[in-house]
Amino acid sequence: MTLRQGRTAEYRDLSFWHAGMPSGQWVARPALDGSTAVDVAIVGAGYTGLWTAYYLLRADPSLRVLVLEREVAGFGASGRNGGWCSALFPTSWESVAAASSRQDAVRLQRALNATVDEVGRVLAQEGIDAHWAKGGTIALARSPLQWSRARAEVDRARAWGFGPDDVRLLDAREARRVLNATDTIGGVLNVHCAAIHPARLVRGLAVAVERYGGRIVERTPVTEVRSGAAVTPMGAVTAEVVVRATEAFSAGLPGQRRSLAPVYSAMVATEPLPERIWGRIGLPERTTFTDLRHMIIYGQRTADDRLAFGGRGAPYRLGSRTAPEQDRVPRVFGWLRRTLADLLPETSPARITHAWAGPVGVARDWWASVGLDLRTGLGWAGGYVGDGVGASNLAGRTLADLVLRRDTERVGLPWVGHRSPRWEPEPLRWVGLNMGLTSMGWADPEEALTGRPSALARVFGGLMHG
Repeated sequence: MTLRQGRTAEYRDLSFWHAGMPSGQWVARPALDGSTAVDVAIVGAGYTGLWTAYYLLRADPSLRVLVLEREVAGFGASGRNGGWCSALFPTSWESVAAASSRQDAVRLQRALNATVDEVGRVLAQEGIDAHWAKGGTIALARSPLQWSRARAEVDRARAWGFGPDDVRLLDAREARRVLNATDTIGGVLNVHCAAIHPARLVRGLAVAVERYGGRIVERTPVTEVRSGAAVTPMGAVTAEVVVRATEAFSAGLPGQRRSLAPVYSAMVATEPLPERIWGRIGLPERTTFTDLRHMIIYGQRTADDRLAFGGRGAPYRLGSRTAPEQDRVPRVFGWLRRTLADLLPETSPARITHAWAGPVGVARDWWASVGLDLRTGLGWAGGYVGDGVGASNLAGRTLADLVLRRDTERVGLPWVGHRSPRWEPEPLRWVGLNMGLTSMGWADPEEALTGRPSALARVFGGLMHG
């Protein structure tokens, strides 16, 4: 077996999404073959980097745009996430308003809402079959405390000017029509979400970038990002603008060790379920789903009728370490299997065919951000905390506007130019993040035992939600 064949097999084993791609999709593009000069160099061929390249080239086909990728496009979270193209933002409207204004917080949320449809539009226009299904997302309430949180969430949305066309409260019967989960007493339906096949999206987007004149080099690690250049072992790429789109892998670059912390999410996928089982479970429109527990879970019905289900819980590694062995977390996979069986007992007999994990990027204040320093020519975007499928599109359009000096409404959104504080040095970072993750794991059993809102969540929730 050649080295290239071996690495192709490794890429296919990264997740269910990777394994399900057509044959030949994971053969790496050629690496950089020496120093070169371009107009815009983008480090990272995930959603952020590719959307930025796509919108730059659509606006100005004469631009020389080069995307550099350490592995292959879609290697990271862009290829192995939960498949939610959502309008979620990791920090609260209140926090955004405190740093800008109430009007700006609402503008940002409405821009994210519209972004879901923009992604669908581009997929249709470019002929990218990413198994798109805009069925919204449902957050189930499965206890009286969760039902209180559901009502409060909808009341809060109304107070901020978002109506039933955005978010609405469902009673038990309505919620069960969407997803017939155990103990369901209600839920919240947010219409601004679509189920997608993440690897199909990112690989199709890479092809579109090349079709419009962009160049992508893979198996090309960037060892330094500085004003005017991205440095690799194969040579330096000089550019007027260099965009860092490295998300959870940012810690591997000089000066970025404490900018974003990589926190792992894990997923499992069942074998295809028969229609009689889906008739009992629901999800006829492939609505994505979660519930209102403290420990995050998420799922979708895939286009081939599997149930893909994920959640947090894997420990943060000292020094923001990311390594292949961290993609396999049997303890968390077991918890996901048990949680899924509790939520949807009809899935219990189904075989788990795939189990995988991967890191998401978390800023210290849980703010996703995008920006371009005109003085240095250095751009960035990221910190999506796992909700980047939609937000990365808005970031890519915004970076294109900033690079091209276009005065659009996007460049005035309150996440533009935001600078998050750096994470604490180790071992404080390790202690804080793992304390937060552990407390969220215990918060739900605490509520079940006491029948009262979790004291652990109240004390430690700030570590996990900004």
